[in-house]
Amino acid sequence: MGSPQRTYLHWNSFLEDFTTYGGGNPREILEIFAGLHNMGVTFGSETMATVLKLSANLSDSLLGLEIHVCLIKKGFDHDMHSKCALMNFYGRCWDLETANKVFDESSDRSSSLLWNEAVLVALRNEGWSDGLQRFRQMNFSSVKASNTFVIAKVLEACGKVEALDQGKQIHGYVIRNAMESNLLISNSLINMYLKNGFLELARAIFDLMENRNLSTYNSIISGYASFGYLEDAWLLMNEMGNCNLKPDIVTWNSLLSGNLHRGLYHEVLVLFQQMQNAGFEPNTRSVTTVLQAISELFCLNLGKSVHCYVVRRGLVSNLHVGTSLLDMYVKNYDLKSAKSVFDDIKESNIFAWNSMISGYSYNGDMENASILFNQMRIEGIEPDLVTYNSMVSGYSMIGRINEALATIRQIKNSGLNPNVVSWTALISGSSQNGYHRNALEFCYEMQKEGIKPNSNTTASLFRACAGLSLLQKGKEVHCISIKKDYTEDAFVCTALIDMYGKCGDLKSAYRVFQRAHTRTLASWNSMIIGFSTYGRGNDAISLFHRMKEEKMQPDAITMTAVLSGCRNSGLVDEGWRLFDNMETEFKINPTIQHYSCMVDLLGRAGYLDEAWDFIEQMPTEPDSAIWGAVLRSCQIHDNIPLGEIAAKQLFRKEPHNPANYIMLMNIYAASKRWDDVDKVKDLMDRRSVKLGHVWSWTEINKIVYVFSAMGDPRLDAEIYFQLYKLMSEIKDKGYEPDTTCVHQNVDEEEKEKALLSHTEKMAIAYSLIKTKGNTPIRVIKNTRTCADCHTFAKYISLVRRRHIILKDGIRFHHFVEGKCSCNDFW
Repeated sequence: MGSPQRTYLHWNSFLEDFTTYGGGNPREILEIFAGLHNMGVTFGSETMATVLKLSANLSDSLLGLEIHVCLIKKGFDHDMHSKCALMNFYGRCWDLETANKVFDESSDRSSSLLWNEAVLVALRNEGWSDGLQRFRQMNFSSVKASNTFVIAKVLEACGKVEALDQGKQIHGYVIRNAMESNLLISNSLINMYLKNGFLELARAIFDLMENRNLSTYNSIISGYASFGYLEDAWLLMNEMGNCNLKPDIVTWNSLLSGNLHRGLYHEVLVLFQQMQNAGFEPNTRSVTTVLQAISELFCLNLGKSVHCYVVRRGLVSNLHVGTSLLDMYVKNYDLKSAKSVFDDIKESNIFAWNSMISGYSYNGDMENASILFNQMRIEGIEPDLVTYNSMVSGYSMIGRINEALATIRQIKNSGLNPNVVSWTALISGSSQNGYHRNALEFCYEMQKEGIKPNSNTTASLFRACAGLSLLQKGKEVHCISIKKDYTEDAFVCTALIDMYGKCGDLKSAYRVFQRAHTRTLASWNSMIIGFSTYGRGNDAISLFHRMKEEKMQPDAITMTAVLSGCRNSGLVDEGWRLFDNMETEFKINPTIQHYSCMVDLLGRAGYLDEAWDFIEQMPTEPDSAIWGAVLRSCQIHDNIPLGEIAAKQLFRKEPHNPANYIMLMNIYAASKRWDDVDKVKDLMDRRSVKLGHVWSWTEINKIVYVFSAMGDPRLDAEIYFQLYKLMSEIKDKGYEPDTTCVHQNVDEEEKEKALLSHTEKMAIAYSLIKTKGNTPIRVIKNTRTCADCHTFAKYISLVRRRHIILKDGIRFHHFVEGKCSCNDFW
């Protein structure tokens, strides 16, 4: 190489030539520079700036610091090129704050070169707002922004932070300085307007462009696709040939993504095939998009085909593809394949772990979910809120409420804060598993922590209120949902209909149904169920036909609901017609629930022989619900032989259910076969079958009063005094106690006294004491009401002119002016 004692101009020239023509290996250039520097060769500021840029590109922070020291020693640090190189270096290798210090320490800020670099340093570090602020300061300093690349990057920042006003100002600057013909700037303007949601403005720029490149078309096509104008996007792709341009993989991916985001999953699959037919090999983005569509369509076999393609193309190692495959298998309930994909992902990220854990959780496999949860922590990946929420949801769904609550506490201990998703999972799981009171308590606790319920929380609260028949609490939640605009949500609307129906306010349920903008199948089913439980079978059938007229296809739940309406109203012919049409007209195969409805319908109507023939012809073995329907029908119609057969089957299938023994005893007692009653009691003793508590309750001024056979001395005197008054009033109207409802071997006087202690009578009497005017009386009983109490309620509604709503089990009786909604058929 010769003597090092040559002038720095020679070495500067050497380095410049090596950089330009020498193959451009940055690391080799830096090694030569370091060697020459150690030999005492001196360099000019431009060369030092060039080497500093190379150090930044290679993230060689130590060499960069040494060069900065050299620049200071030689007095080159005030040179504009050196300043820019230093800002670039510190921005890439240190942080934005240090790079800004270099700019702030500059005494001369009149150079556009310096300002441009300050803007670019901020934008390279994704400091979009900082970059825009620098650009504003640049304009206020009367420094002209003429670098088209900088203007394009600033427009990109306006799109990133949705700074529409500033983007429009820059657009004005571009027009004033006749820069709109620049292709890079025009493309950036299109993207800026698209990111800010202004498709029309983006299209206006597109139409004014004389020259367009592939990037221009891809931007506008992507915009149209993301806004849902898929036909326009397709037309634009077909127009590309007018500019001698051809679509590339980016163009196709934009169309795929647009269709996916609009929920057009079948169209995604069609486009995917067309793309391949056009000669394009799908890349990772194409594959992840089509896998998401397959996940939504539950096309497992197609997903496996794409998996094979991914393996053949060597894309399986891509983390995004692997995670999408995993998610596809999880959503298709193929957890074995999902676990196989998960195990093959070399560096699983938090998304992969979360997907696998949620898969196990939502399938109720909390053992494997817990194993993975602990394993991820062992491997150094800390669970995030999504992980914890999956665990909370999993435990809640299978009724392990204590463990779900413990996971909520674990979230707090980890330094995270449970959010509305965490609490809603707990509340929803509690209400779904019958822990309705817990669900309400958890909601109170959530609100104490400052977390407001969302629409999903509200729907779960409606389910809890429905489960407890807490009408007033349900109305309070309804008011909240109206204020929050949640009632437009289809799930909330359905839960609201269900709540009013189960809380004894069918009128409000129907009002909500009528006002619903969008009626889902679930909302139709809930309303039909509401009519059915009130014994309004004709209304249930009428709504069913209206549903068909509105092109809503019934499902198995719909048929159970409408058949229940027929059963509860004694509509035998209509029930047969609907049952016979299930397979032929609605393509629904009858299930055991539908057979049970028909047996109950025939039995209650007195067609016990037909019910028996129906059971014998059933393609499936009768379950306890069917034999229970037979036993109830035998109790109504005093058919002892068939009742004994049904009871024998029930004692075998449900040996510890006291309701079955009681029904058989009532059948024997009605025929005064007291020896047989004692035999059933002995059988219960031998099998340790305990009678459940019978109770009724009513809610008055937000306080729930419970009445049981045990009685409450504080209330009994007042209640019985009221009952004796009521008995006197209704006997004058023709009421006679039905002592056949007392299945005890005692005299008539004792039977009349026993009738007075029935809990629904006590609840009605107390409600009359504590409420005035025309306030409806609502009573909930946990067992079937007797014929005497039913007659008693009819007479009370007549003499006291009060509406009485009595719920016994799942049936509702609405008494008005001496008549019941069930028409005495229950």
